[in-house]
Amino acid sequence: MLHNRAKAIAPTTISIVTIEEYRFHFAKIGRDSIALHIVLTCKYQVMPGFELFGAEERKEVNDVLETGILMRYGFDGPRKGIWKAKELELAITETFGCKYAQLTSSGTAALTTAMAALGIGAGDEVIMPSFTFVASFEAVLSVGAIPVLVEVDETLTLDPVAVKNAITPKTKCVMPVHMCGSMADLDALQSICKAHNLLLLEDACQSIGGTYKGKALGTIGDAGTFSFDFVKMITCAEGGVVMTNNQEIYTKADGYTDHGHDHLGVDRGADLHPFIGYNYRISELHAAVGLAQIKKLSHFLELQKKNNLALRKHLEAIPEVSFRVVPEGGDDSCSFLSWFLPTKELTQAVVQEMKDQGVLAGNFYWFANNWHYISKWDHLKNAQTLNRMSADQTNALLQLAQTAFPQSDAIMSRCISTAISLVWTEEQIQEKGTKMAAIINKVLGK
Repeated sequence: MLHNRAKAIAPTTISIVTIEEYRFHFAKIGRDSIALHIVLTCKYQVMPGFELFGAEERKEVNDVLETGILMRYGFDGPRKGIWKAKELELAITETFGCKYAQLTSSGTAALTTAMAALGIGAGDEVIMPSFTFVASFEAVLSVGAIPVLVEVDETLTLDPVAVKNAITPKTKCVMPVHMCGSMADLDALQSICKAHNLLLLEDACQSIGGTYKGKALGTIGDAGTFSFDFVKMITCAEGGVVMTNNQEIYTKADGYTDHGHDHLGVDRGADLHPFIGYNYRISELHAAVGLAQIKKLSHFLELQKKNNLALRKHLEAIPEVSFRVVPEGGDDSCSFLSWFLPTKELTQAVVQEMKDQGVLAGNFYWFANNWHYISKWDHLKNAQTLNRMSADQTNALLQLAQTAFPQSDAIMSRCISTAISLVWTEEQIQEKGTKMAAIINKVLGK
């Protein structure tokens, strides 16, 4: 019965964009948690490794459950040689081509850990894009640093010219955020960092599988991070990783995620603590899920690129539609198809028509999204925190409320990003592409 009810609310036919709509659909399907989950993922379906959960994930998790050892450190005897976190870290280095990988409890924890390991702290300025996820600036604030938001270009991430113009004596780091599967102009950003002796930290949490000039995103800067949360390309349910080719940065990240432990002995109780750290550990259960997922990554990417290209062909037939810029030498992970219309008004009309026709699900209009664009970050611009920040941090945030981002507004107000599913059939892609094209043409008056 549940299966039948779930089928009745397929992702291609439902869009939940307000609390009222959520309540309406909740009432329709009842209180079944699985059915409710299906409804919610219809709206928030992004980079979905979870779409292909199977026997592989169950096997890795069961290995851990059979030992009963859920913590990644210690308990050497009873765990019977099962070290899922260590296995996943090794798999990450082998898959993405970095020397070191340190798992964390989340992508946000990975960013915080990376900044601490890089020596970013009180009063330091970190240049970041105006289009990102809230975790990016949360992590900056968590180490006492100051987020300096600048314009994006049609790569949907940092504009190198804006980065140059934002550099001050307090600038410590440039942090491109590779949003929606693709990257910034990393050659230009590396040149800027080298010229000004700045760190380059890649927030690659949304770009697992993307590459730039043959190197995996997240492995190019001084450090890089992935998120493995539930709606990322591969998932641990919750988790993240710091990647680096610098042994000192890795050693600091390793200790920082585990209360400062040096991890040099076999007796955890006898570990020394060379510095203060925190608990950002991943569990063995989460690592087990990720270990199964990373073994499927090449298959996920193959499906995603195929489906992305198939959908793109429908929109390419419309001359008024253009697409995000991928820097030369870049290979998009294709988790999203990001496209533009000529004006803000036309874009908003298309979004409204999609909503009216019930096909908005999976199409993200970031300009009006509470999580991803500065125009909606009132809590940031008003410095609304539970704990007291430094005066420098508070003043910098309040200044954001007076800062205009006309270039970013002009780009983001015309942009829609369509999430790509791994499990779409050719028929579903054809139907989705046909409906989207028809809506665009209707709004254009064709």
